[in-house]
Amino acid sequence: MEDSTMIKRKETRQIHIGKVAIGGGAPISVQSMTNTKTTDTEATVAQINALQAAGCDIVRLAVPDMEAAQNLGNIIKKVKVPLVADIHFDYRLALEAINQGISALRLNPGNIGGEANVKAVVAEAKAHSIPIRIGVNAGSLDKKLLAKYGGVTAEALVESAMEHVRILETQDFYDMKISLKAHDVPLTLAAYQLMSETVDYPLHLGITEAGTARTGMIKSAVGIGALLAQGIGDTFRISLTGDPVVEVKVANEILKALGMREYGPTLISCPTCGRTSIDLAGIADEVDRRLQGISKPISVAVMGCVVNGPGEARGADVGIAGGNGEGLVFRKGEIIRKVKETELVEELFKEIDNILQED
Repeated sequence: MEDSTMIKRKETRQIHIGKVAIGGGAPISVQSMTNTKTTDTEATVAQINALQAAGCDIVRLAVPDMEAAQNLGNIIKKVKVPLVADIHFDYRLALEAINQGISALRLNPGNIGGEANVKAVVAEAKAHSIPIRIGVNAGSLDKKLLAKYGGVTAEALVESAMEHVRILETQDFYDMKISLKAHDVPLTLAAYQLMSETVDYPLHLGITEAGTARTGMIKSAVGIGALLAQGIGDTFRISLTGDPVVEVKVANEILKALGMREYGPTLISCPTCGRTSIDLAGIADEVDRRLQGISKPISVAVMGCVVNGPGEARGADVGIAGGNGEGLVFRKGEIIRKVKETELVEELFKEIDNILQED
């Protein structure tokens, strides 16, 4: 029987970036982008491997010039994750990226220099089965669209995207996905909702220029999470200032929260209240830190009250509930033993080790 709580996703056609299926019911993929110089093979490969280890499915690289384009092959042969070349303005960079073995392109066909250039790129992309992501940003809309709609609107973003889509479709090219990015969350929501009703191409989600990790992850979780919960989106990136590995971890936590991906341990901890008589915050922080070294999906509860703790967290694989200088260790809501407060964390991890060994 189908789980009625599962999110029903919008139906889209399917494309492939390397061996990763996008759309058509395939699992939602997590993307990120390197912030190393693409001409620096060693640094870029190291970052790509770190992203993959954190749970990244697809990695995009900036290709600002021909030197960067010509170095893509050196990177591709040293990594396992499929790579996307980010191209702007110069169609020759796209052709060289394809020649180097890139898995996909990110470009706007309207800004690479005329119909002949578009035809050249599309012909090579078709010959090598290279999909193209059309990426529209609120900050770079055409002036005629801004005038038509009185500013940046969802309708303007969708019309801009559709202009690029039609350019590719006139070349009988349909192996594409679309992104409509803005830093404004309500605008992004409206744009993707409209786009999902307009085409059946896969959609790449993102809140662009979201900010630092502190604020950006909140904006991204709200915006992207809301779209995913509506069944909209086939792949996405969290855009944060700083280490892109953080983007990947946040992205996977969003998928985990929506029940769309298993991703390491889940910590359940209650808020403190007047009944709390142990250092709940300190214990929860320590448990959270130690769980970072575990990759298997396991739910762990840290509760502050022995009265309700085991019952409230009965769905957890294992947990602890504090009392007055002591606490309970429980598994699936069943109490195993009572221990001193100072022993709670160690006893909890003994049970966690037992569960991991059982698997």
